[in-house]
Amino acid sequence: MKRKFAVVAMTLALGLSACEGPGDTTPAANVAEDVAAPAAADPPAAEARVELAPASPAVPGAPDYAALYPGAVIEGVPTVADGVAGPGGLLTFSTEAEPQAVVDFYKRRAEASGLSPVMSMNQGEAIAYGAGSPEGATIQVVASPAEAGGTSVQLSWSAGE
Repeated sequence: MKRKFAVVAMTLALGLSACEGPGDTTPAANVAEDVAAPAAADPPAAEARVELAPASPAVPGAPDYAALYPGAVIEGVPTVADGVAGPGGLLTFSTEAEPQAVVDFYKRRAEASGLSPVMSMNQGEAIAYGAGSPEGATIQVVASPAEAGGTSVQLSWSAGE
């Protein structure tokens, strides 16, 4: 329980400190890309669209980048709110996937939705990632090994203005 509280507190602190506002476009440290390149037959485009596997929204109406990780088991009731940064939410879940696989899933979805990395962290066994857009859309994910096995994940997002 103490570990989960520490992860939640760390996520909130990092999310708040990493995002100075809608205009903040500070890139995160270089993180390995795990995105499929467009097919060679496709004409070149200024921005290549990445096709993502369909996934269920974390809550009804959540943006594509706030999808529920495949096979996730939701822990507790999601917190959903509508504020100055638009609708958003907070969700905790567990999965059998490794922490890095979970973070990579959300990184691909965020960047495919046009969000830019604003924070990346590896702290011991916990891995965190955050992204945002000038319009105020954000996502933060923290994944760490759970005491009972598997991975404990905290996902928070805002859809922006």
